[in-house]
Amino acid sequence: MLTDVEPVFMEIAKAILRFEHVLISCEFVTRVQELGRELNAWAEANNLPGRAVTVPAPADDTWARDHGPITIATDEGFALLDFRFNAWGNKFSWEKDNALNTHLAGAGVFGRHPMQPVDLVLEGGSIESDGQGTILTTSECLLTATRNPSMDRKTIEQKLAEHLGAERVLWLEHGYLAGDDTDSHIDTLARFCAPDHICYVTCPDETDEHFDALQAMAEELQEFRCKDGQPYKLTALPWPDALYDEDGQRVPATYANFLIINNAVLLPVYQVAQDEEAVRIMSEIFPDREVVPINCRPLIHQHGSLHCITMQIPEGVLKV
Repeated sequence: MLTDVEPVFMEIAKAILRFEHVLISCEFVTRVQELGRELNAWAEANNLPGRAVTVPAPADDTWARDHGPITIATDEGFALLDFRFNAWGNKFSWEKDNALNTHLAGAGVFGRHPMQPVDLVLEGGSIESDGQGTILTTSECLLTATRNPSMDRKTIEQKLAEHLGAERVLWLEHGYLAGDDTDSHIDTLARFCAPDHICYVTCPDETDEHFDALQAMAEELQEFRCKDGQPYKLTALPWPDALYDEDGQRVPATYANFLIINNAVLLPVYQVAQDEEAVRIMSEIFPDREVVPINCRPLIHQHGSLHCITMQIPEGVLKV
């Protein structure tokens, strides 16, 4: 679906360039270089702060959230963690994506910031951090035997503490989206908006197949507590009308798959009736950021959305 999704990629890149730089990798060498020149000419013409850095690199798919580097802050500065990637439990080809971070580091785009390999299968979309030591995740994903078969819950928690500084892990035992290949990634279900605030997907239709699981997930979230013992502030997100791919399979459309960038939030919308309400709610959640809706209907037909195809890199790491 490259013809359909490339304009979405360009819209996302242009939205990012209004606020910060963007790194784009693609195995089609000539095309990615053309796009980089086009984006930078557009950014310069509009006097924008961001610039596009492009790197030709072999890849299996587009989901940078799950195979891209996860950056941590250490006493010595930023370090990029290269977790193992096996395409959500060997569901698809993954060898090129698993090698992509090494390829990018070898191209010099991260300057002298070290790339550290981690012997753990972990996708970026499977974890949410509050930035203060709490990780939110799902047992359906992190404990599936197709990722780290020798590791139980306690071992996974120890690994998250060792590599990501997790002081505690909040496990959701319920919640899923039909058409999701990831085994219930948290970034499609519930997201931190602030250390004490979580937004989450809810289904109001009792006849929908998602109703029971998402109701149970909401009840779990209500039981979670912040570090200080207080309950989290919870905001329910709208439930978009059901969407289906060309084979008639339901796709996992969700407004939880947003991307926070400098001074803005990029929000996936799907050309359905609930889009306007989603923009309104997100504007209330992030009053100090511009909410930028982006039509991600072509992306969701590939069973992923906006957050799934992006991975944030802290300022100063990317060599521009």
